[in-house]
Amino acid sequence: MAANWLGSIVSINCGDSLGVYQGRVSAVDQVSQTISLTRPFHNGVKCLVPEVTFRAGDITELKILEIPGPGENGPCGDFQQNDLGMPGVGFQGSASQNGTGKLLKKPGSSTSSAPQNIPRRTDTRSQDVAVSPQQHQCSKSYMDRHMESLSQSKVFRRRHNSWSSSSRHPNQATPKKSGVKNGPMKNKDDECFGDDIEEIPDTDFDFEGNLALFDKAAVFEEIETCERKSGTRSRGTPNEKSARYRHDENILESEPIVYRRITVPQPSKEFCTDSGLVVPSVSYELHKKLLSVAERHGLTLERRLEMTGVCASQMALSLLGGPNRLNPKNIHQRPTVALLCGPHVKGAQGISCGRHLSNHDVQVILFLPNFVKMLESITNELTLFGKTQGQQVSSVKDLPGTPVDLVINCLDCHENAFLRDQPWYKAVVDWANQNRAPVLSIDPPVSEAEQGIDAKWSLALGLPLPLGERAGRVYLCDIGIPQKVFQEVGINYHSPFGCKFVIPLHST
Repeated sequence: MAANWLGSIVSINCGDSLGVYQGRVSAVDQVSQTISLTRPFHNGVKCLVPEVTFRAGDITELKILEIPGPGENGPCGDFQQNDLGMPGVGFQGSASQNGTGKLLKKPGSSTSSAPQNIPRRTDTRSQDVAVSPQQHQCSKSYMDRHMESLSQSKVFRRRHNSWSSSSRHPNQATPKKSGVKNGPMKNKDDECFGDDIEEIPDTDFDFEGNLALFDKAAVFEEIETCERKSGTRSRGTPNEKSARYRHDENILESEPIVYRRITVPQPSKEFCTDSGLVVPSVSYELHKKLLSVAERHGLTLERRLEMTGVCASQMALSLLGGPNRLNPKNIHQRPTVALLCGPHVKGAQGISCGRHLSNHDVQVILFLPNFVKMLESITNELTLFGKTQGQQVSSVKDLPGTPVDLVINCLDCHENAFLRDQPWYKAVVDWANQNRAPVLSIDPPVSEAEQGIDAKWSLALGLPLPLGERAGRVYLCDIGIPQKVFQEVGINYHSPFGCKFVIPLHST
């Protein structure tokens, strides 16, 4: 009867495609022609499922490895074809050792008739141990011995992974290394690489198959339909083209940009900043009135001189090369600046600028003509300049004969036109025009006839004057005049400087 073979340990060969399975017979169905194995092993690796069922048509050969004793599932006896109830499957061999070695084959199969044991990843010597029929009744079952050998074997648990376990032949036992690597090092290897491989799945996760289950177009269509019904705004349909923005462009909706935020009573010439803001020029009279009102409110001449000196020195340092020129590695190449000042407030602004440049390790040569009486602002600035490493000269002969890095022009004044007729003025103008160094003019006058030196750059204070072409490129510096002071003189003012104190202006 088929029930007599329940509990037997068998090996079922299903061909090259399915491989070899070993396990204990748990059920034999004569009607459906199936056989079930519990605690199965596939190609020497324990299966993840507790039970496997085979059809008769899938079995190439069937080997009986162990027959249960009388105390287990039935008496031991000769195996017959009709007892198992699977027609078309024959047997070959006889029970010689503990009932092992019986082989069932399909007719016409070319497989060897030699008995095949369950593959073990242990020492091959342990496979040669034979148990006599008398010892079979009191000995452990084959599956129990097999599981015990798996837990005790060290070679089987060494350096196995998904690749090695799947690529090794099912009948191939793991070779035991014969070497001197024993003792503590061997135990450490077992602790590191000794995890069981029964938890490693045989098949990999199918990413492409699962991704194909997601219909992206249908999901977006459903979202769009939902938003259309609810009246909400769609934020990312597949066919929607996203707007392209510059790195400095605001993506949030805001009010229209107003570029003309400064208005003056009588504009004559207009400039614009890099951001497009319109900066109108003012007349010299309105500019003079603006400075006078600011001084009355507390922006004294000393504060204005200091602010002008800081802004002018910052611009001069940038023109000299900035951090590329002024760093500890270029200490042997200190830039040289010639500072040409007259005996007026414009000259005091230049002296303040020279003091800040000298503090930043720039070699400054200050030219100031000798006068019996000087303005108090000039005297104060000269006292501070004398505490620096800068050099003061009063004769053109003491100026450098070789080109300097930069010339700062503060000779011209809005009022004292008679100074241009002085011999020292003409000599200095000739020297500057022959030196061939770039010229920076600080607060130059409006009339081009009053400028004896052609400037490459000009720095205006607060608001620009209507400067001509000889002024070069115009820059504007913030000297700290409050907004309400502009309003007091009739100027609607909004600062165009942003995060800077000196900005370039462009002619419109």
